[in-house]
Amino acid sequence: MLRTKIIATLGPASNSAEAIGGLIDAGADVFRLNFSHGTLEQHGQTLRNIRETCRDRDATIAIMADLCGPKIRVEPLEDGGFEIAVGETLDILAETVVGGPKGISTSRPELVREVAEGHQVLIDDGNVRLRVVSISGDRLTCKCEVGGRISDRKGVNLPDSDLAMSALTDKDRVDLAWALENRVDYVAVSFVRSAADLQAVREMMPLAGTECRVVAKVETPQATEHIDEIIESADAVLVARGDLGVEMDLASVPLIQKNITRRCQNAGKPVIIATQMLQSMVDSPVPTRAEVSDVANAIFDSADCVMLSAETAIGRFPEQALRMIARVGEQTERFLASSLQRPEIRSPAMRRVTTAVAIGASLLARELSAKLVAVWTESGNTARLLSKHRLDQPVVGLSPDESVCRRMAMYYGVLPVQMKRDPAVPAMLQDVDAMLISRGMAEPGDLIVVVAGTHLDEPGSTNALLIHLVLDAGAR
Repeated sequence: MLRTKIIATLGPASNSAEAIGGLIDAGADVFRLNFSHGTLEQHGQTLRNIRETCRDRDATIAIMADLCGPKIRVEPLEDGGFEIAVGETLDILAETVVGGPKGISTSRPELVREVAEGHQVLIDDGNVRLRVVSISGDRLTCKCEVGGRISDRKGVNLPDSDLAMSALTDKDRVDLAWALENRVDYVAVSFVRSAADLQAVREMMPLAGTECRVVAKVETPQATEHIDEIIESADAVLVARGDLGVEMDLASVPLIQKNITRRCQNAGKPVIIATQMLQSMVDSPVPTRAEVSDVANAIFDSADCVMLSAETAIGRFPEQALRMIARVGEQTERFLASSLQRPEIRSPAMRRVTTAVAIGASLLARELSAKLVAVWTESGNTARLLSKHRLDQPVVGLSPDESVCRRMAMYYGVLPVQMKRDPAVPAMLQDVDAMLISRGMAEPGDLIVVVAGTHLDEPGSTNALLIHLVLDAGAR
């Protein structure tokens, strides 16, 4: 069992039912819907394909809706794009026009009044670099310092400029309402700068009566300055290395990644490493050696999830890319299993009893060489905290709630199983034994650790540890 979870972004290359089935078979745990591209109608069809395919395969897969955020993009261009060379000039206009080599417009017209002479304008994650040389009315004149192709809808970054932008745009509010109505499991908030940006999203959630969880995408310098409050406020954190590497010194991104991963580990929060994990596999059936090392190092650093973006959304080899990242994960985890170093978990946000039970379960599982740990959970919190202890054994997350099971699909080393719990402990243990044996996860005589609460249907009531020998029905 691969413990590190894999998020696959769906797009034109992978949003059919057949392609989704292939990704599930290859090991996907979470599907990402990227609202920066496509219409709600298209995302709705993709969502239906996911759920139908999951039902057909009896698969538990989480769905994460990724909001655009205040991303500035190049507006449509003639013929879809053009080349610009070093030394050439290009105007950026406040007026919305169909752009070309003489001038372009962006999705944020007011930026022409927010950018000063000498500021950088980076397009397509910095693949094209311009610098503002003059400002005239509603027009910025820029000189090209790094040439390349400018295509419509590519992102625009302004690392030198202080823009007055909300983390939640009007489009985001529409997309968020759609995501909540369709009961996705996670919503990723782009360009988070502080915990206040997450609060705006949470304020919309009670109205929809949803248990959707919030993922904070760290991709701005401001976010790194407020990282502790963001981790505390978020349900999970995504290190979006693409925009981080444009907004900040590229050489600092690996250190930021390691710092955030360590802080999330200590706080008991899942952390996702994203962007260009296997980028060359967009066009190639095999990755570079450096990309393989990058994935392995993310797992070494205790990342809970690794995410594929263009590789599965628009790449030529989506299923191969997913199988490759799974292979890297399996071999890296096999190496880590021989390590004696165990993570230290300090989670002041968790209830003290739940924290103590999770620690006790991890100690018992290791000391007794248990086959697995089975965790009954109403919210998924105990399974999440146990996942951060990086047990050698699988953690089976048991819940009667389908949405809780999908949520646990993002947690490292947790295998979600939906089943009802009998209030009587002996009957509950019989049901667990039958389920484990039927799924080939345990055999009669195996020792397991069972974590449960004595107050059913009460989140946060996990307070019991049971050491149990699996029995088949005929031995009772």
